[in-house]
Amino acid sequence: MRALSFFAFSIAILSSATVVSAAVPIIVDAPAHRRAAVKPFKAAEEQLEKGDLIAAKRNVDAALQIDPEFWPALYTRAKIFSKQGKYELAIQDCNQALRQYRGFIEAALLRAGMNANLGKYAEALKEFNHVISLHPASVRLARALKDRAWFQATCPDASFRNGQQAIKDAKAACSIMIWKDENTIDTLAAAYAEIGDFDSAAQYAQQALAVKDISSINSKRIQRHLQSFQQHKPIRL
Repeated sequence: MRALSFFAFSIAILSSATVVSAAVPIIVDAPAHRRAAVKPFKAAEEQLEKGDLIAAKRNVDAALQIDPEFWPALYTRAKIFSKQGKYELAIQDCNQALRQYRGFIEAALLRAGMNANLGKYAEALKEFNHVISLHPASVRLARALKDRAWFQATCPDASFRNGQQAIKDAKAACSIMIWKDENTIDTLAAAYAEIGDFDSAAQYAQQALAVKDISSINSKRIQRHLQSFQQHKPIRL
């Protein structure tokens, strides 16, 4: 789903402006350097959505050169680093973004995911739990529940896996997203595979593949998961 890119762009504008009108935000004032940084930031988000990491990195660097404290751009660069396997750099940008805006749930979740990729499982789980304890707004809560479910269903360290809790979290996230997000449904499939229920895992993977407007990237990834479930193999990070 593309809501996150839209969210990132929206908060970039709203965080940098004086807003009037509760119904329709109208930007009446913003520092010149922040306004200048928005254009390359928006371009970076669009290019990242298309998978063009080189162009996205070039534009987000331009935005941060204009405004080094522009926290949505720091988060965008962290996402780029995460896709490049540069997990430590991604964490550094998440840390800096969170210093600018402590309530930046997406940056906290990305940081948790990067710690999981680095094998820092206790830190990752602690952050997932903390974010969920904050009871964020529904879509962000769904993201947090999905991410914790994925972690507890796929962690290479068995002491951090909890299939039953992963199923509970993933079902709650699917309900919030009204069963229209393929990644969340796929997470539920992985949770069922963790407890050895591969029939249910395959069923939910097929349901994820049937989501309207699923991207080709997600479709290929979930198809690989489906093949694993059909071979009675769980997913591991």
